[in-house]
Amino acid sequence: MSELIITEKPAQAEKIATALADTKAKKKLLNKVPYYEIEHDGHPIIVGCAVGHLFTLAEKKRKSWTYPVFDIEWKPAYAVKKSAEFSKKYTETLIELAKRADVFTVACDYDTEGSVIGFNCIRFICHKKNAKRMKFSTLTKDELIESYKNASKTLDFPIIEAGETRHFMDYYWGISMSRALTLAIKTAGAFKIMSVGRVQGPALKIVVQREKEIQIFKSEPFWEVELQTKDFIASHKDGKFFEKKRVDDILQKTKGKDALVTTVKEKEVLQDPPHPFDLTTLQIESYRCFGFTPKETLSIAQDLYTAGLISYPRTSSQKLPPSLNLKKIIQGLAKQEEYKALCNELLKGKLVPHEGEKVDPAHPAIYPTGELGKIKERQVKVYDLIVRRTLATFASPAKRKIVTAVLDVNNELFVARGAVTVEKGWHAFYGIYTPIKDEKIPDLKEKQVIKKPKIESLEKETQPPKRYTQASIIKELEKRNLGTKATRAAIIDALYLRHYVTEKTLKATKLGIATIETLEKFCPEIIDDKLTEHFEKEMEEIRAQEKKEDEILEEAKKELVKILDKFKKNEEGIGKGLLLATRETQQEENTIGECPVCKKGMIMLRRGKFGQFAACNQYPSCKTTYSVPSNALIKPTKTPCPSCNFFTVLAIRKGKRPFPYCLSKTCPKKLEWIKQQQEKQLNKSAEEKSLEKS
Repeated sequence: MSELIITEKPAQAEKIATALADTKAKKKLLNKVPYYEIEHDGHPIIVGCAVGHLFTLAEKKRKSWTYPVFDIEWKPAYAVKKSAEFSKKYTETLIELAKRADVFTVACDYDTEGSVIGFNCIRFICHKKNAKRMKFSTLTKDELIESYKNASKTLDFPIIEAGETRHFMDYYWGISMSRALTLAIKTAGAFKIMSVGRVQGPALKIVVQREKEIQIFKSEPFWEVELQTKDFIASHKDGKFFEKKRVDDILQKTKGKDALVTTVKEKEVLQDPPHPFDLTTLQIESYRCFGFTPKETLSIAQDLYTAGLISYPRTSSQKLPPSLNLKKIIQGLAKQEEYKALCNELLKGKLVPHEGEKVDPAHPAIYPTGELGKIKERQVKVYDLIVRRTLATFASPAKRKIVTAVLDVNNELFVARGAVTVEKGWHAFYGIYTPIKDEKIPDLKEKQVIKKPKIESLEKETQPPKRYTQASIIKELEKRNLGTKATRAAIIDALYLRHYVTEKTLKATKLGIATIETLEKFCPEIIDDKLTEHFEKEMEEIRAQEKKEDEILEEAKKELVKILDKFKKNEEGIGKGLLLATRETQQEENTIGECPVCKKGMIMLRRGKFGQFAACNQYPSCKTTYSVPSNALIKPTKTPCPSCNFFTVLAIRKGKRPFPYCLSKTCPKKLEWIKQQQEKQLNKSAEEKSLEKS
C-alpha cells in the first residue's frame, strides 16, 4: 500500500511530486486526470489532485422556493451544478487512488478554503476522519521537502471548523435572502432572480451611501489666488475664498506691486520604506499602477504562486520573518539581470525588512521566491511590482528636502512650497512604482525682491465625494471587517454581475439604490454591517478555539428567522419597490444613444427570434436597426468609434478579451475587419478541403 497526497489543483500536484521524488516522478492518467507515482526515501507515494472544491453545499431535499433554508449537506459539486460537471472525473480518480493507499496527507493551500477542500476529500472520498497535513507558503522544492518532513499528524481542525461555519452561514444567508427577494418581486407581478448575501448586502449599502452623498451634493463656487512667475507658483496663505469681494480686494491691493521674500525655511525629513505586501495592499497598488481589478490581481498572483515564483498570496501578513532565509531569496533574485544591481546593494548590509503591523497565523507577507520561470506579460507586471516592493522594504529610508518660502505683496502673504528627494534610499528600489514626485522651486533668499509678479484668481467649484474604485472599496471592506481577504474581490464582482453597480468606479444603479432603500425601509437588518462584523469575529473565535461551530450556527439561524419573519410581513412593499427599479435599470443598461435617423427615439438593445440586435424604440414609426455580434454578451458603451465616431458596444465572449464593435454599417475600420474575418474563413475552408483530398 502507498501514501496518498491530495493537492488542491493539478499544477500543485506536479510541483509536489517533482519536489519529493527520489528519482523522476512518473506521470500517469486515470479518467484523463493526471496523478503521479513517486518514491520518497524509498517510500511509495501517490500524488493526486482536486480542482478546487469537489463538494458543495445543497439542500438535503429540494423543496419549492421556500425560505429560510437550513436543512443542507455537502454533496459532490458535479451533482449540484452543471458548471461543475468537469469535476466528476477528478472525484472518481481520487476515489480509485484512495483504494490503493493506507496513509493520507492533505497538501491543499494552507488557508480556510484549502483546509475545507482537503477535509472533504478525506471524509467523503477516503472515508477517513483524519490525515496528516503539509503546511507551506511557497511551492519551492526546499520548502515542499521540509513541509512533508514536518507534516503534522492531524488535520488543522480549528481552521476547518471556522471555514465550514463560514460556508454554512453564507449558504443560509445567501440562499434564504436571495429567495426572499426573488419571491417578493414575483408577488409584484414579475420574475427576476435577485441576490443578496451576508457580506454582499452591507457592501452594496456602502456604495449606495456614497452615491447618495454625490447625488445630494451641491457645488459651491470658491476662488484661489496665485502669485505666478516663470519659475514657480505661490498660493495665498488663506487657501480657498468663498467671498468674491475678498478676492477682488486682494487683486486690487497687489496689482503692480513687488513681492518680498520674508522667510525661507528648509527641513529634511526621512521617509520610511513601504511595508511588504499583504493581499489587500497588493490589490490596491496593482490597481493604482496597472489598472488591474482586485479579482484580476488575485488571479495573476495565484498563477505566480502555482508557478513557484511568489509565496501564497491570500495572506493578511505584513511580516517577513528571518526563518524565511531572506538572504537566500535575495541571492536568488540577483540571478535575474534586472534586479542584480539592487540585490547586490542590499546584500552588502544587514537584511532587516520594514514590517507592518498586520499578521496572519498561517502565512508571511507576499514575497518572491527567487526562482526563475516563464510568465506572461500581465504576470510580469505583478511579479515585478512584488519583487521591487520586497526589495524596497529592506532599503534605507529616503531623505526629502522640503522648502517653504513666504512672500509678502503689500501685506498679502503667499506661500511657495517645494519638495525634492536628496537621498533616494528605497525610491531607487521601488523604481517607477514610487508614488512621490519632486516639486522644485528655485533658490529663494530672504529679503529677495521679485518685480511685479503676476497675481490672478482661479474660479473653481467644490467637488462631490469620489466614488469608490474597486481597490478603495476592498480597503473599506477590510477596515470594517466585512468578508475575508480571499472573498472581497468576488463580492465586488457579484455587485457588477447582479447589475447593482456599473462603470469602472462603482456607480450604484437604480436597482442597487432601490434595493438598499427598500431593505432599509422594511428590513434594515439584512444589510446591517454590524451584524455581519459580529459573525466575522465569532468565526475568528472558532479558529482560536474559543467557540464551537454549532453554537455560532444556532445563533445565526435564530437571527435569520427573526429577520425573515419581518421580511415576509413586508413582502408586497419590498416587491413593488424592487420591480420598479429593476425595469428602470434594464432600460438604462440597454440604452445605446439617440436615434440618428428620427432624432426622437433611442437606440436600444433588443432580443428577437434570431438573437440580439439594436433598434430604435420608436418602432414601427422608425425602423432603424443595427446588427451586433452573435454568441456574445453585449453592453452599450459611452465611447464613440475612433474611426467614424458612431455608437459602439462592447462584445464579451467567454475566454476571449472583450472587444468594441461599431454599429455603423459603413464604418471603414469595421468593413476592413469583416473582410479579414471572411478571408480567414475562406482560407480555413480551403485548408479543410485540401486535407480531405489528401
